[in-house]
Amino acid sequence: MLAGRYRLGDTIGRGGMGKVWRAHDEVLHRTVAVKELTAALYVAEADRVVLHARTQKEARAAARITHPGVVTVHDVLDHDNRPWIVMQYVDGPSLADAVKESESGRIGAREAARIGLHVLGALRAAHAAGVLHRDVKPGNVLLARDQRVLLTDFGIAAIEGDSTITRTGELVGSIDYLAPERVRGGQPGPASDLWSLGATLYTAVEGESPFRRSSPISTMQAVVNEEPRPAANAGALAPVITALLRKDPDERPSAEEAERMFLEAMEGREPKSAHEYVPTRQVSEGELHAANAAAGTSGTVRTPAPEAVAPAPLPAPAPRRRRRGRTVALVVALAALIGAAAGFAALKFNDGGGDETPAVSKSPDTRPSKTPKAGDASVPAGWRRVKDPLGFTLFVPEGWRRQMDGKEVDYTPDNGRHYVRVSVSKPDFENPYMHQLNLEKALEKRLPKYQRLTLHSNTFRDQVNSSLWEFSYVEKKGFPGKRHAIDQMYFSDDGTTEYAVYMSGPESDWAEMREQFDTVLRGWQPPPSH
Repeated sequence: MLAGRYRLGDTIGRGGMGKVWRAHDEVLHRTVAVKELTAALYVAEADRVVLHARTQKEARAAARITHPGVVTVHDVLDHDNRPWIVMQYVDGPSLADAVKESESGRIGAREAARIGLHVLGALRAAHAAGVLHRDVKPGNVLLARDQRVLLTDFGIAAIEGDSTITRTGELVGSIDYLAPERVRGGQPGPASDLWSLGATLYTAVEGESPFRRSSPISTMQAVVNEEPRPAANAGALAPVITALLRKDPDERPSAEEAERMFLEAMEGREPKSAHEYVPTRQVSEGELHAANAAAGTSGTVRTPAPEAVAPAPLPAPAPRRRRRGRTVALVVALAALIGAAAGFAALKFNDGGGDETPAVSKSPDTRPSKTPKAGDASVPAGWRRVKDPLGFTLFVPEGWRRQMDGKEVDYTPDNGRHYVRVSVSKPDFENPYMHQLNLEKALEKRLPKYQRLTLHSNTFRDQVNSSLWEFSYVEKKGFPGKRHAIDQMYFSDDGTTEYAVYMSGPESDWAEMREQFDTVLRGWQPPPSH
């Protein structure tokens, strides 16, 4: 019994620093997880002080984050001259255990994309709270039986405003999941956690770590200098993993871009924007001649495989985020395969900020737009800005008119066949994610052929308490047929108001309506008081 309250049960996890127990809270009558720092039993007093400090830091880091995807720390206590952490109990294995226990030795690509999306949401909440996790790996991703995904173990987290407790020359973390800039001794940032997420997902779909070698030194060299083998089992997730594993942190996608990529990969659609991050190389003149000859004789052009990209120099503190194309060599294939010779040109382009070859051709920036701040969007053609009597503002297509459905406001062009709905209410749940889970339970029973496409916490307009839900179903009344719906829900800054922006329409029109939903959100502004 710890602290006269927590009765230890069986061991549910073990690592080099300690082990985790299942325990029962005798006061609140609930199951909890208790982390015991066994390493503190076998180290010198100076090292014990460091371990105690790290335990306190883990608790403080987790306590700063309010997100359903982060394991909650309930208590920190001392027992037998070492620290113990009492945490939320998660009924389910870690991602590392799930990979080992699966029959194929890996996780399916779509499931990995779902896991990545949830971990990304937890990381975005942590980063918004000024916390870097710094040890994202399969063992720290927990998969609950109810499909929740949670991030745990902030033991080496970096907290904004805290002085470091890592001693000079000490590298802390799982080496093969450390970002290159950390291995080189640089200052980590949010992009470092995204790199570790990419390595984690590679392990999930391939069943092996992308950079693990026979020794710590060779592993660190691989992290800094080598590209992983192509993720053969990653499907649509493959280019997303490649994008996250760029050596230069400035060349990785932002969290907002990664979120869109994960959503597309979950649907089995290869994210086109991810290909902009795939490293390529210039082609030698001899290779060009060989490719020309191949095209002229066989009608098939095969571009040379990419080489490993040398690590970029460590960026200066607080660097300006560079455009991806600035240091990427593009191979442009211009092949007339029917009745004409084939030719190739290797081109570089830049953004005018460096000394690279002057731009010859520049492709339009096709990155998905980041979630805009309120009021930063102009009204697109064919749309109008509407200020609703309830005080909120949004964009709606021309011809859509306001209707009331109970306390909810609809805008529709055809009496509800296509519509966007806004709900404003007081929160009844801890967070929007839990609210949507509750709504889903009711809809599963009420809607024929209900199918969840995604339901995950996200960050909307910098609000951590946000969640996105997309699903399909079959309607038998009103407008019969298969329908598609999406719902963005979030809490106001002060937590007193819950907003939900929802769109629904026929499945056959969904591609257009999904784009409309993004436009509606770009124009969304809550009442001025919120």
